[in-house]
Amino acid sequence: MRKNGNPCSRLVTRLALLSWAGLGLAPCGAQAYDVSNSPYLLGDWNGQRTRLAEQGVTFGVNYVSELARNLSGGTEDLTRYADQWAFSTTLDMQKVAGWRGAIFQFTMTDRNGRNLGADAGIGNNMLVQEVYGRGQTWHLTQLWVNQKLLDDRLEIKLGRLTVGEDFASFSCDFQNLTFCGAQPGNLVGSYWVNWPTSQWASRIKYRTSQETYAQMGIYQVNPKYVDDSYARHNGWKPNNPSGTTGALLPLEVGWLPAFAGRPGSYKLGAWYNTSDGNDLYYDINHNPRGVTGLDPLQRSGQFGVYINFQQQLTGTQGGRGATVFLNVSQADRNTAQLDHQIALGIQYAGPFESRLRDSVGLAFGATHNNDRFASYVAQNNARTGSNTVAGSGYEYVTELYYAWSPVSSVLLRPNVQYVLHPGGTSHHGNAFLIGLKSSVTF
Repeated sequence: MRKNGNPCSRLVTRLALLSWAGLGLAPCGAQAYDVSNSPYLLGDWNGQRTRLAEQGVTFGVNYVSELARNLSGGTEDLTRYADQWAFSTTLDMQKVAGWRGAIFQFTMTDRNGRNLGADAGIGNNMLVQEVYGRGQTWHLTQLWVNQKLLDDRLEIKLGRLTVGEDFASFSCDFQNLTFCGAQPGNLVGSYWVNWPTSQWASRIKYRTSQETYAQMGIYQVNPKYVDDSYARHNGWKPNNPSGTTGALLPLEVGWLPAFAGRPGSYKLGAWYNTSDGNDLYYDINHNPRGVTGLDPLQRSGQFGVYINFQQQLTGTQGGRGATVFLNVSQADRNTAQLDHQIALGIQYAGPFESRLRDSVGLAFGATHNNDRFASYVAQNNARTGSNTVAGSGYEYVTELYYAWSPVSSVLLRPNVQYVLHPGGTSHHGNAFLIGLKSSVTF
């Protein structure tokens, strides 16, 4: 390809090549490849993927599925399956169009399946299949440009973003939502929007040193983005719906040290949502609303704090070894029905000399139900004769998994979960579940 042509022409040509490759139309004479070590199940397609990457175009197709069955707990024993397809394109804009320091990201996702917790009546707060949720449909998950400035110390990201990709970000190796993704979204998911749902936003990040950074963001808060019925018809569109209530303003500082070459990540963050929130207990006159039946008191703003710690303890960077993590989030008790969550665990990469791609993980977590809301529900039941159940304690979750990677592009992760006091109450029976989380990168 000529290097002195029009940048726009080169962009169109390369996107055309991407579209051709994305259909999986590999040449008939594609050379054999090492499937055991290739990051793609379908290989490099006779070098086409490598050539596109050298020209600044990288794409991905990933499939995740989660199978779960409850052996105890709930109203009946069931097996349920949920999955997600993710289609992504990343453009290095310097290679594609001469735009120095800029990256363009586009991701669409498609979710399908059933929720075991709901179907089996387990009563759990945290999904036992984290891939379920936010509407079983197509979502515009990412559509943004990230620009680096000042010798790459400053980054400005703008477009359709998910909060958890930048703030309180955490892996999603476990199948229970307690241990997956940015934890604040587990507590205040009505406005802290994690994958696969995005909203218009901007994030500014500054690297204060090689090991430290500070960042802040502003994210549109609009209830329609987390409305399943809206998502089924509009979740894939890059539109700006009416009904915005305010802005989410997260702030995070981070330290990324290495001890004896073993990486660590230590994050401390806080957030403030400028939208008004309903008080869980008081009415507009500051009396118990469960007793009066009046509208809730409006609280000006909603807020919270979090820590996210992760440290490799043994082995070498990128090799075998144990890594521990601790995630803690606290939301304001005036408006959040789930007001805090704690999760800690350990993951060991390469448990056997002959299975370096495998890993094993064990995690423990607790999610607390706000007792202010439970008091309101109890009072409202007494006034209306309802029998709504609302927990006032902790839901405890334990998960153990073994991740087996027969080839680099395929991961099979059988797991067991135990949920003690689902929903933060003894009203529901404890649940014991088995599951299988799988992923394939095509």
